[in-house]
Order: sequence, then structure tokens, then C-alpha cells
Amino acid sequence: MRHSWRYQVMLACLGAGPALAQQTPGKTDLEGYTVEATQPSYRIETVGMGPLGDRSPIDVPYSVQAVNNDLARNQQLQSVREALRLLPSVQGENIRPQTRGLQAGVVQNTRIDGLNIAATTDYPIEQFEQIEVLNGLAGALYGPASPAGTFNYIFKRPTDAPLREFDLRYNSRGSGLAHADVGGRFGTDDRFGYRVNVLDQNGPGYVDGSRLARRLGTVGFDARLGEHTVLENDASYYHYTSRGFPGTFALGRGVVLPSAPDPERVGYGQTWGGDDNITRIVSSRLRTAFNDRWSLRAGVLRESNDRRSTVPTNTLTNDAGAYTTTAATTTYSYDMIVSNMVALNGRVDTGPLTHDILIANNGFYWTRYTPYTTGPVTVGRASLGAPVAFAKPRLPSFARRFRSMNTKQQSVSIGDTIGFGERWSALVAASDSWLHVRNYNRTGATTSSYDAHGISPTGSLMFRLARDQMVYATYGDSLQQGDVAPAGTVNANESLKPYRSKQWEAGYKARVASIDLGAALYRIERPYAFIGADNVFSQRGRQVNRGIELTANGDIGRDVTVFSGVSLLDPRLYRTGSTTTSGKQILGLSRVVYNALLEYRLPWVAGLTLTLDVNHAGKRAGDYPNTYVVKGYTVADVGGRYQTRMGGRPVTFRLAVDNVADRRYWANVTPAGQNGYNAAGSATATLGAPRTVRASVQVDLL
Repeated sequence: MRHSWRYQVMLACLGAGPALAQQTPGKTDLEGYTVEATQPSYRIETVGMGPLGDRSPIDVPYSVQAVNNDLARNQQLQSVREALRLLPSVQGENIRPQTRGLQAGVVQNTRIDGLNIAATTDYPIEQFEQIEVLNGLAGALYGPASPAGTFNYIFKRPTDAPLREFDLRYNSRGSGLAHADVGGRFGTDDRFGYRVNVLDQNGPGYVDGSRLARRLGTVGFDARLGEHTVLENDASYYHYTSRGFPGTFALGRGVVLPSAPDPERVGYGQTWGGDDNITRIVSSRLRTAFNDRWSLRAGVLRESNDRRSTVPTNTLTNDAGAYTTTAATTTYSYDMIVSNMVALNGRVDTGPLTHDILIANNGFYWTRYTPYTTGPVTVGRASLGAPVAFAKPRLPSFARRFRSMNTKQQSVSIGDTIGFGERWSALVAASDSWLHVRNYNRTGATTSSYDAHGISPTGSLMFRLARDQMVYATYGDSLQQGDVAPAGTVNANESLKPYRSKQWEAGYKARVASIDLGAALYRIERPYAFIGADNVFSQRGRQVNRGIELTANGDIGRDVTVFSGVSLLDPRLYRTGSTTTSGKQILGLSRVVYNALLEYRLPWVAGLTLTLDVNHAGKRAGDYPNTYVVKGYTVADVGGRYQTRMGGRPVTFRLAVDNVADRRYWANVTPAGQNGYNAAGSATATLGAPRTVRASVQVDLL
């Protein structure tokens, strides 16, 4: 449906005021963009569900959460990792993103517009319209993957009305940022569309001598090839550099993680150490509708991810705070992924039953490269009470690398959502998958390999209590790629056979007035690999995570907006071969996590909104025997924004103080290996950022 010119002007005026908002691009039909004149909302209208297509969250039998562009801009977020902090079931701070206490695979769990990408690098949120997270296991839809959830990032798409947004930002210590977001359509009947995002940030960080630089360029180009057919193309270049920020802290055997030190103190990081990552993405997707019942989507994406990481590791050697600083060339420093997908969706009626059919094929080809020279380089020794800025050592070179791993994964999925009248429905789906893994040494010889094949099924039963209320129960069983045995084991560099994980989930969803409510209860079980007494790395134990998720997002009356959630998690290991660790809590996971974002629009000051975000994580087990705990934290961010017009143009001023109380805390505590390479494995940890001021001004020139 076409809208009046007034609504099209409103589309261009993003952030101009509570009464102006843009519909999430990328979540549209083929006829154009739907725009409503409402205040910006953080409620999610649709999410990408892989082969199921774009669905309303209330219509899917999974726990699904998302951070949209309105929320990201108003919170002045700079990366996907920062967005994930707003979702209590998700962790993404300096690790692969994870949900429900399970860490994602490098490629299998993370996607852009439904196409696989690498999870091991930083992504700027400025290029995305929405960050979507499906919590838990979904192998029947996406193919083999860790039960850590599915992370899907949506590229910004061309807008029907001209868009000319510019913003300048300031971070503490004088770091500046300039960003432009430009879009529109041209040609006969607006046949062609474009969207361009350009970003430049370069300045000091919160530690003396530290620096953060981000440079982004993205181009989206759409072509309407017919009345019901559109071709979407995207290209992205992102260069992320950070130097001098605190490094990772690791623990020697038997050492207890101390209270978090001051992250601003010079010496916990090194001015020569950090990340230098370049990510290039090119993708193309075709969407077409054959009629009002059948449609087809297909796409391909290529990503290269060059990570030249020299982040120092400070390994604590005793409880008095002594540590040894090392730096290393990462084992895998270059990833190349080519991913694909095609999905056919249609509706068929059989008597009183309706059938929403899906037939899909998706997968990827993934190659990893390793520098010829790797391994830790000892830089020096110091202590938490007297950190040292060390001279730059002679580090291994990234210039020469060899192919060290090759993975092919392809899955065929079929499914049917069966409607039994107005209230009852059921989803039945399964994927049939093929995995091919090869590992190579520096001479090019194959050191290990495997070929595997298996089916990942799922089934859901849904009941509508009312039009906007649903309860559901879902069971899923999924394969995932096996781990590689670490160095020093009898079977070093050997790829284990695929794991099989299982999940039960029951949930409730409701849209009450202007609030979306959600509750989910789940149990996930997966194999757990570790090094046994025979020094062989293999599947030996089981990990069982049980939990509850509660969410509430939307508007309370005219003046209050909430975006909140609580995660209650009980993660445990079993059959570890040791009575000291079997049945104990997983290292580093909080049993209680919540995030509550509140916004209050002052009714007596037009355009002024105050914000408060409180993030809490409870205490965490510091080791697998649970002999001690790491303190939890509560961090509060405060801020506000003022929306007005200057020279007839919409202008938004934003100011925020993150970690307003300047709390010192461990942002995350994780095992030294994804599976905890031994049942008594030690922890690694990273420091949370100190008090930080963010300010910005956004101008729409149309």
C-alpha cells in the first residue's frame, strides 16, 4: 500500500521526535515499506526465522529477542557486542556470542540476513537495522550448530523516502566519531534503491596511551526486477583497531581470581598490543513471490575476516597478584566463508487443515589460515599492584599463513506448520545435513578429517489463548561440528565426531496493550569434551543447562518505555570423571542476570527523554570444583536525549554516562577453552570499562 507524501517525509525524519519513526527496513513485503506515524518503539514487529521467513515473534514457538536501530541509536551503541548486553540470556563480551550459558561456534551460529558469517570479530552496529537472537537450539531450521542460539544481523536497506542522516559523537578522553546514513530510490517508478553508511572514528581510549579506530563503508543496492521480485545487494568494509586496553587475565593452576583492579591503570594492557581486524563482506539475495501463496528466497555471501591480534594475556601465578604477560599470534588469524541459502515457502489447504510448507537448503564453505609461526612470546613479569608497560617484543609475523582447516556444511530442511483451526497449530521440521572437515599442517598434509551425516528434527505444539496470546512447547535435537583436540594431547589436532544436543522448551507470549511479554522454561543437554587421565581429548561428560527467561518490552502509557528481561540459569556438568567437579556449576556463569532499560519522556519539556539502564550479573563459579566464587556486578548507565528542530531540520542531542558509579568488575569469566579442556580447567577474565561519557548530535538534512 502506498502512503501519502506526509508519511514519506516522516520516514526520512528518523529520530526527529517521539511522533516520527521508520519501519524496520528489511522487514517488508515486495510492494514497499510500511510506515506508521508513531513514537519510536523498541518492540519488534518481525524477526527473520531462516527458512520459515519473516515472522512476528508471537507467532514462533521459540524465545526470540532483538535490538532494533531505534534502540541502538538512542543508547549510542557502537558494536553488536554492546547490543547483546541488553539481552540477559546472551553473553557477547570478548567471547563468541552465547545464549543460555552455551558458547557459539565460529561460523555455525552467526548470520547476516540468514547467511553464515564468522563470530570471532567485531561488527559495527551502524550498518545493521536489527540484531536478532533466537535463544537455544534450532538445528532443524539452520543445520548443525552449537545449542548456543542463532544470531542474525539485518543489513540496513534502501528507504522509499530520501534519507540524509548525519551524526557526530564524542566519547570520554576526546575520541570523536562521524557517521553518515544516506538512502533513497531512483529510476522509473523508483525501481532502484540505495543505502550508504560511512563511519570514521579515531581517538584515545580510557587508558593513557590507548587508542580506538573504526572505519566503515557499506553500500546497499536494490533493484525491483518485477512487481513481486527484488534483488538485494550489499558490500561492506570494516577496519577495527584497538591498542593499549587491558588484556585478558588468565589463571595459573590453583590461583584464585582476585577482585577486579582499576581498568584505567597503565600496564594491564600494552600500547603495542591489541586488535587489528579487517572484515570484508559481499552478499546478494533474491526475493520473489509467485502468487499470494508461494514465494522464493535465495542468497549468497562471501566474507573474509583478517584478525591480526596481539592482545596481551596476563597470567596470574599466585594469589598475591603476580602475573606473567605474554603475547601471541593467534592460531587461526584469517577466515574465509562463502555461505548460501535458498528457501521455498508456500501454503496448502487440506480440508479443515492449513499447511505452511518450507523446503530449504543452506550451508557454507569455510577455510581457516594460520601463521607459520605461532605461540606465546613472554613479554615480562609484574603484579597487579605494580603493573608495567613493557617494550614491544619481537612478535611472530602475520604476513605468511597456511591453510590449516577446511569445513563444508550443507543442510536440506523441510517443514510444515499445520493449523488446526483458530487456536491450535503444530510445527514439524527437520534438516538433513552433511559435514566435511579437513585439518592440515604447514606442509599441506592432511592431519585429520571426517565426513558425517545426520538429521536434526524439531517439533512444536502451539495454542492461542487469545489473538495476542500464545503458549507453546518445543523439542529439538541437533547436530554440531565436533571440537579439535588441543596441543599437548595424544590426539592433538584431531577433529572429534559431531555432537548431538537436545532441548525442551515451554513458553508463553503475549502482546498486552503496548507491552510485549514473554516467558520461557528450558532444558538443554549436550556432550562435553575434555582431556582425561589418559591425555586423550574426547567426549566424556554431559552438560545440562536449565533455566527461565522473562521479558517485557514496550510502552507504559504515553511517557514510559521499558526494555527489560531476566535470565535464571542452572548450568551443571555431569560424568566428569571426578567427584570434585561432577554435578557442579559451570565455571563463569551467573545464575541470575537481568537488564532493565527505562525511558521517561518528560511531559512538561517537549522532546526531552531521560534514560536509566541497569545491568546485573550475579556471582559466578571461579572454577569447576566450585571452591570459590567471583563477585557479580551491577552497573548503571544514565542519560537523556533532546529532540528539536533547528533551521527547520530535525536535530537530536544525546548524552549518556555509562557505569555512572565507576564500578570495577570482571565483565566476563570464561573457561580457558570452549569445552574446558580438562574437567578442572582454569578461567580467563576481562575487565569491565570504567565510567565513560558519550555525547552525540544527529541531524537530518531533509
